[in-house]
Amino acid sequence: QVQLVESGGGLVLPGGSLRLSCAAAGSIFRFYTMNWYRQAPGKQREFVATITIGGSTRYADSVKDRFTISRDNTKNTVYLQMNSLKPEDTAVYYCKVQIAAKDYWGQGTQVTVSS
Repeated sequence: QVQLVESGGGLVLPGGSLRLSCAAAGSIFRFYTMNWYRQAPGKQREFVATITIGGSTRYADSVKDRFTISRDNTKNTVYLQMNSLKPEDTAVYYCKVQIAAKDYWGQGTQVTVSS
């Protein structure tokens, strides 16, 4: 069974920073591309960032140059460093892995950017 657990969300002022973590149970983590998505109230879930097993990354235009995705295979964890946060970054953030054409999601962590 694939288990993903996100943490690190919270309330932050505009311009602030947060680092999200997604811990994956088991040793399979290192063999798969990992992704971050987010869902704002009343909106569809959207792609944020992805990182391959080789460390290549890709970002949504809305977060490019502000967010950084990274992974630590020794800890089975993927991170999302979020800087220069804006109110429009407010959302529930989810990590996702696709294994054998099936998507597995964590429970999400709330990020609120507000003064």
